[in-house]
This record gives sequence, C-alpha cells and structure tokens, in this order.
Amino acid sequence: MDYTCQGKILERSDKEEIFDAIDELKVGMEVSNEAEAYNLCNTYAFRKGFSIRKGNIRRDAQNKVRQRDYFCSKEGFQSDEDLCEVKKMRRLDTRTGCKALIRFTVDNGIWKISHINLDHNHEFAKPEERQFLRSGRHIPCVRAAILGPKVDESTRPTKSYPYLGKKFGNAENVGSTNKDCHNYLQRNKEEMLEGGDGQSLINYFKHKQMEDPSFFYSVQVDQYNRITNYFWRDGRSRLDYDCFGDVVCFDTTFRTKKYNLICAPFVGVNHHCKNVLFGCAFVSDESTDSFVWLFETFLESMGYKQPKTIFTDVGDAMANAIAVMLRETRHRLCIWHISKNATQYIGSHYSNHEFKEHFNKCFHDCLTEAEFEATWNDLIRKFNLENNSWLQELNSLREKWCPAFSLDTFTANFRSSNRGESITSTFHQISTKTMDLIGLVQHYEKKTKVVRSAELEEDFRCKNGMPHLRANSGIFKHAASEYTIKMYSFFENELMSIFGVRMIEVGNDGNQYIYEAIEEGHPRVYIIEYNSATSMVSCSCKLFESIGLLCRHALKVLDLKNFTSIPTRYIVKRWTKGAKKRIVESSDLYESSYKMGKSAQSLRLSELMHEGNNVFSIGSLCDSGTRIVKQKLVEAMKLLESDEETTSMQGNLNKVDDQFVRDVLLDN
Repeated sequence: MDYTCQGKILERSDKEEIFDAIDELKVGMEVSNEAEAYNLCNTYAFRKGFSIRKGNIRRDAQNKVRQRDYFCSKEGFQSDEDLCEVKKMRRLDTRTGCKALIRFTVDNGIWKISHINLDHNHEFAKPEERQFLRSGRHIPCVRAAILGPKVDESTRPTKSYPYLGKKFGNAENVGSTNKDCHNYLQRNKEEMLEGGDGQSLINYFKHKQMEDPSFFYSVQVDQYNRITNYFWRDGRSRLDYDCFGDVVCFDTTFRTKKYNLICAPFVGVNHHCKNVLFGCAFVSDESTDSFVWLFETFLESMGYKQPKTIFTDVGDAMANAIAVMLRETRHRLCIWHISKNATQYIGSHYSNHEFKEHFNKCFHDCLTEAEFEATWNDLIRKFNLENNSWLQELNSLREKWCPAFSLDTFTANFRSSNRGESITSTFHQISTKTMDLIGLVQHYEKKTKVVRSAELEEDFRCKNGMPHLRANSGIFKHAASEYTIKMYSFFENELMSIFGVRMIEVGNDGNQYIYEAIEEGHPRVYIIEYNSATSMVSCSCKLFESIGLLCRHALKVLDLKNFTSIPTRYIVKRWTKGAKKRIVESSDLYESSYKMGKSAQSLRLSELMHEGNNVFSIGSLCDSGTRIVKQKLVEAMKLLESDEETTSMQGNLNKVDDQFVRDVLLDN
C-alpha cells in the first residue's frame, strides 16, 4: 500500500494508513493488540486536539488483559502535594475532571472498542498547538521514512525538526517537538539561494513582501550608490512590538564572518519573560550616521512608537543617535555587556570573589545615590583602582546602569545578565558561519521561528494548565488567573515573602497611610504609602515601576487591609495571558506620532492589523471559517467604497502620489 505525503511515496502498512484516515471512533472497531489500540486512540486524539493517557486495566485469572481504558489526559484532578517538599520543578495542574473515555474489551486476542464517551469539558488544542500535546509527541514511521534516505553521517541532528516542518507544510503538522526529533532523526542541508550580493538580498526582500504584505525592509546607500545598511522585519514582528515594544535591547555584538557586517537584532521581552524579535539590521559601521538612519527606519517600520527603555552596549555613536532619534526613550546599558567587558579590562580583579561581590553590589543592591557613591568609593579604595580608566568611564555613565539613578525606569527585568546570554545563544552562529547575505537572513528567520514556537508552547501551557497554588484562596487565585505561568511564579515569590517583612505604621492623616518596613536579616528600611480612598499603594523599592509587579512590601499592606484580589491598576497587561488579545492605542502615542510629523494613520493601521490577525488566524483553521472571512472582507470593501470620508482621503492620496511623480520627472 502506498501513502502519499508532499509528493513523496512511502511504504506503509494497511493499518497505519487506516489510523491516519480516522476521523471518528465507533463501538465495535477492532485492532490486533495493545500497541495498535493505543496508536488508534492516540492518532484520533491528536487529530481532534487532545492528549490521552492509559487508564484502568483489568486482567483475568491467567493475568491476561481483559479490559483496558484510555482516558483524556485531563481526566480526574491532581492530588494535593506536599508543599514542604523541595522540588526543582512543580508540574502544572492540567486536570479538569474530563470524563472522556475509550474502552477496549479483549476477547481471543482481539481488541474491540466496547464503550466510548467523547464528551470533553475543555477546549481542544488548535492545529498549530497540537505539536505540544504530550501523547502526540512521538516519531511516527512516516516521519522517519521521509528523513531516512536524505541523511548522511555529516548531517546535524539538530536540523531534523525544521526539515520535517518543511516537508509537512509547517511545524504544527509534524506531531512532535524539536526536542523529540533531536535524538532520532537527521536532515540534509538546505540549499541556499545563489548570489550573496546586495541586489540578491533586495530581490529576496521583495519576494518576502509578496508573501507577507506587512513585511518591511529598507536599505541605505553611500555616495557611490553602494548599499551599506539594511533593515527588515516581518508582519508578526510589528504586532509583537505593539504588545511588548516598551523595552528593547539593541545588540551590536555580532559580526558576519564573510562580510564583516554588524548584525544588529532588536529584541524584546514577551509576556512569558522570553525573548521576542522585532527586526534585524546589517550595518557596515558603528557611526552616528548609520545608527541615526537605523533608528529612524526602525521607528518608521513600527508606526513611530518609541520604546520606554532601550538597552545597548557602551558607545558614543550609539548614544548620540539615541539622543537624536529616541528622545522619549530612557537609554540604559546592558549589564551583561558590562560584565563581559569587565573580564577584558579588569580581568585579574574580576576573577577575585571578594572584588566581584563588591562590584555586583553596585549593580544590584544600591537603591539610593548616596549608597552607590559609598559602595563605589569603597571598591576603588580597597582594590587600589583609582587610575583605572575603564572604571572611570564606567562611573561617568553610572546613571545608565546603576538602579539607584533610575528606579522608576521600566525595564521588564531586562537588567538580568541571563537576558544577554540568551540573546547571544540565539545569534552567536552568525559570527561563526560563512554565509552569504540571504543565508544570514534565512538563519535569522529560522531563529525567529524557534522563538515564536517557544512562545506558542508557553501560550498552550497557560491555556491548558494552572500553577499549583501555595494557598487556594484570595490573591493567589486572582494572580494565577491573570498572569502567565512565568510571571505568576515571580508574583508568588513576592507574595510568599510578605511573611518575612516587618512593618509599622509611622503616619496617618485619615486616608493616607505611611508605613516603614524591613525584611528579616536586612537593615534597609522601605517606605510604603497607601491611600484607602483610591487603593493606591507605592513603595520606595520601585519594583512595580521597574518591572510591573507589586513588591512584597506593597503586598504586605494590601494583606493588612484584607485585599483578596490585586487592584486592577496594578495588573500590567503585558504580563497577562491576554497580553496579545487586543491593543488599544493611547492618546500619548497619538501625540508622539504627531510630534514626529506623522499622521495617526499608522496607529490606526496597527490596531486594524491586530484585530485582523486574530480574525485571520481563527478563520484559517477550516474551509468554512475561510469562506466567512472572505465574504466579510468583500462586504467591508463595498462599505469602504461607499464611505465619503474614505473615498475623499483616498482621492487626496492619489493626488499627492501624482504630484510626487511629476516632481521627480522635473528634477531629472
């Protein structure tokens, strides 16, 4: 029996082919053994969008299987665990008490379905999420048969998953994750497009723009009409920036091996506290002019919405460009880059544990300017570093890296050195591989897919499971329902830490309360202010201002005031499960856009892109959904063509375009 998949003819058994074709299970269906019974149920479950697990088994007097149940993986409820037991990882509570069941009865070696309950009490996984279903994460023989003839001993196993995704249309259709494929399959190397010059790259960008109308690219040429700088981003990056573009890391660490170009990705933090990519650039030099062009181009591609904070390495040219183009953005220096530079300029001291402890205190533990000055001066004197020029320069830039000077700057926890390491692990291959320009862009695209797949998996986990709560009440429940799993773990840590906070009231004028708090074992005093009329609370540690989560000191006050939920104003949407559901443009963004000399059209376009992306994603799940979306688009176009304001604006735009063409012809 032949089986056709993406043009490849594969040998398969009759039963495997039947399993793949099954849309429904019926009482009376038969298979030959337990493995086939499991595969039948698992294949059906994967096609529907749920995961299974083996349930009850009954045996006869001879210990032969007489009956076997297969449950939905969400059957039952998770048993209470000992919270005192130390565990490196606590599993999510994914059980919902689902009653779905498939029962086989065994008679004379024949496994027959004798009972079915297909009523689930939960959502099914979407097609793009099915790759994360636990029981579906296996390596079927059809995948192995595709890859087998294509690999040789030099093929790297890490490339197997992208190859399967390509063969099956996309990664969602593979039925397993990258990790599952890593140790089992290998893949052949992809053929690179010929031609690594600038024009080939522009042609490639044009091709991408045809595939994705929201794809954006721009190039800069020198006085000899030679292309020097490139920037590009796809449509999804624009949507991600609208959600998470408040903090951006601009990294110029990486250089291409073949052309010695600077590869400069724009990276952010999503609602799972993982990297999200906003775009990338190839820059020929680190001059102020190049960075000014790049930042202006980046803003243009993002509707002129400026980030609240940008993290970079040390550099005068970059700092000058940021001062010119990102006037509303706070410029911060990346701690990871400073730590890397420290090994170069003060390596002998940096390997000293005592020195490193003092050095790190300047970066993480100083909350006032006076405290920083005392700590820094003590460091310099103790290790006789008064004449070290690198430390002198670093001290002159202290307002850009020391938290004592910028506690109210929103950083989304980007100050963490792990963030820099994560970015480096994503892009370090660009500096080591000899690729042409198109190959480098494709390498970036592959990394983007990996990053987005990780986000999709986290979204799936958040939708299908809840963290195991330390206390099944009040603020714990509210936080778990709002925050993503990762952010809930951060919040829970702060909430549990209130038991180590000692607090006294030092002021009260009726509505406004002032408290002083200390943490056990630490001398630092924190000042918390609370307004009973507005439920506003603030703390001198400024954790909420810098990260967007309430600190243990503020939570201590809310607990004292018997709050059973987090006040709405203190739930920052970018950290919630619904961070990407809807984007509402604020009046501040419109004002910012006008300051840049641009209309509000780009902001309206951004909002429509978000709404449209959600509609298109849902509509594309099936043929009927696609028909509905296309029908409504036709109706929307007719309404636009009959709208006077829209047609008038379109006519004015055409006149501007015609005048531009005439001006160009006259100039030539």
